[in-house]
Amino acid sequence: MPPRDLRRPFKRPAISDQQKRRELALLRQAQNRRDSQHQARHLASSVLSLQNQNTEPEAELGPESETVESEQETLSKDLDILQASKLKGSEARKWFARQLMLPEWMIDVPPRLNTDWYVFARPSGKRCFVVSSNGTTVSRLRNGSILHHFPSALPNGARTRDISGPAHSFCILDCIFHEPDQTYYVIDMVCWRGYSLYDCSAEFRFFWLNSKLAETGACDPPSLYHKYRFSLVPIYECNQIGLHTAYTGVVPYVKDGLLFYNKHAHYQTGNTPLALVWKDENCSQYVLDTDSNGQVPTQQQVVLDLQEDGRLTTSDDPPVVFGCLDGDFVQKSGLRPGSFVRFAVSDEGMRFVDGKLEMANIHYIGKANRARAFADSYSKVLFQYAARHSPLRFGDLIESVSSFSDLGNENLDVEMVD
Repeated sequence: MPPRDLRRPFKRPAISDQQKRRELALLRQAQNRRDSQHQARHLASSVLSLQNQNTEPEAELGPESETVESEQETLSKDLDILQASKLKGSEARKWFARQLMLPEWMIDVPPRLNTDWYVFARPSGKRCFVVSSNGTTVSRLRNGSILHHFPSALPNGARTRDISGPAHSFCILDCIFHEPDQTYYVIDMVCWRGYSLYDCSAEFRFFWLNSKLAETGACDPPSLYHKYRFSLVPIYECNQIGLHTAYTGVVPYVKDGLLFYNKHAHYQTGNTPLALVWKDENCSQYVLDTDSNGQVPTQQQVVLDLQEDGRLTTSDDPPVVFGCLDGDFVQKSGLRPGSFVRFAVSDEGMRFVDGKLEMANIHYIGKANRARAFADSYSKVLFQYAARHSPLRFGDLIESVSSFSDLGNENLDVEMVD
């Protein structure tokens, strides 16, 4: 009798090097330890000291004007936080825009998805940092600008005897502000009562978040010293039950896809492959990018960052190069280094070899909205491309976790026989 075939884990053909970058990210965080307590303390004080320094007009958040801006210096993401506290206006916003941990888009199903990852339904809304310190609370959007300045029941978040505390008792939360119910949904905890969680695993941060937030009264209805309600997002093990619950379960907010967090991941600023976002038409209104009129364009559009030498790159570190603009064209178009430029992906599309981009056929459209903090990431471009041609579907995710579970059970049976 021929040997019984073991079920192999589901594996979609790789179109990126996302898994390799996941492994490198885990290796880097094990090797590179920093004084995260110092960073968190000064991040809190910097956010609050800059709350009244938005000197540029609100029109900046609208469509880009044709006015030529004065030359801007490129700010390093590693700029010391004490120096950042002295920045003003657009420079302050640019620096704080780099403090959030941004998920990559899920291009390939990670191995061990059912054992090493959490999943939850992402609330639709505005991603922001919420910082409470010195008797007040400030939220800053992904582009670094201030969303709200308000009293809260978070540690030292309002000027009351019961809530306020010593200056070191500050709190930093990673949230999504959900407009319909005026609620901050907390998706991560960066610092709690002055204790930094930057170098703690997601598994510990989520445990701490669920243990501590409700104790403060921050999840209570709004009141005089607590203007906005905070709420926890249900987080599940990424097995079949958890995936189905996150995907189909009822939640008090509008869903905008699923978020996946590697249990071992530290809180890393910028794009990271240790946090992933995935969407389809059943759990998000916004699977494909829309134009300024809210319509899905016939061709995929990408926004790239124009470099000094004319190269067009993504927001990744290191960036991925999609092409290069001729110097004469740059001058005639009124572009300058640091501009975000919009392109359409032609019908010939993109070609990948061994998970890396080999060719991108793109055509110039114009400048992108000035309100943007970043160009598109490589994973976003690939996800949008795959969504139009060969999307990664929910059934693929379920099959992946099911296959790994079945393989594990069968291997266990063999060991018991031996």
